[in-house]
Amino acid sequence: MREAAFAKQNKDKWLQFENVLRNNIQMNPDDLSSLYIEVTDHLSYARTFYPNSNTLKYLNGLSVLAHQKIYKSKRESRTRFITFYTKEFPLFFAQYHKQLLIAFIVFLLFSVVGAYSAATDGNFVRLILGDAYVNMTLANIDKGDPMAVYKEMGALNMFLGITINNITVALYAFVYGLFLSLGTLYIIMRNAIMLGSFQYFFYEKGLLWESARTIWIHGTIEISVIIIAACAGLVLGNSILFPGTYTRLQSFVRGAKDGLKIMLSTVPFFIIAGFLEGFVTRHTEMPDWLAILIIGSTLFFIIYYYVLLPLKLKRELKKLEI
Repeated sequence: MREAAFAKQNKDKWLQFENVLRNNIQMNPDDLSSLYIEVTDHLSYARTFYPNSNTLKYLNGLSVLAHQKIYKSKRESRTRFITFYTKEFPLFFAQYHKQLLIAFIVFLLFSVVGAYSAATDGNFVRLILGDAYVNMTLANIDKGDPMAVYKEMGALNMFLGITINNITVALYAFVYGLFLSLGTLYIIMRNAIMLGSFQYFFYEKGLLWESARTIWIHGTIEISVIIIAACAGLVLGNSILFPGTYTRLQSFVRGAKDGLKIMLSTVPFFIIAGFLEGFVTRHTEMPDWLAILIIGSTLFFIIYYYVLLPLKLKRELKKLEI
């Protein structure tokens, strides 16, 4: 069927549905449900046979408006906060594993670049970390306490300061996605190079294990949060670059909402990372087994929550649909 004939045949139903949504007109629930199903069927048909058409854009707009009305009037459960983190978000996040993988690969790549640059250029570490930090760390190494930087500030002040700093970096990684994802990639690159050169600096001093067992107590979550925030930034940036069957504005709004939802998921991790760095990392005298246990358990939890659980819930949903 030609697009013009398709639109002429169904436009009365579309206009009726739009009128009900925009003017909050009362309608028999069964009739409204039937109309909604019919309009969504038309949307699927238009996606197949009229891609990039005005008809498809109009029906997409109706679909977005319907969803907004449904969720605006939906009464929230008292357990919504819990179900958001345990079920709703992990299932939602499964669709963005590709962006997460890209963020991780880019971060890993530039971490290697940072370490290689530090190995081949003696001044690179000072250029990246700054003379003040390098000189302070060298002084601490001479004193026999290379990780003393984590003990200089009060635990509570460090917890608050680090938490705020982590939130700031993550927000930059997300918001810079507005620059067509390039801004997000820049934030990943900068932090990854810093990490790679930082770890090589301690490796060169024969302190790789000492630094790793200390830094990664909080760094496992901290770095993960940056990568996840970068994933949110890529979702935002890609919504502008690749609108698909939506208008660019509709795609941007959708990408912004999804990105914010991803950012919201990281809030508990901001707090945990800040707590670990403020109150736990300073105890450099702790046995290796305890440090490994903390690092291993936090790494497993991050992987489980953002990778394994979403895949598990996605498989369960598919089984129910069959």
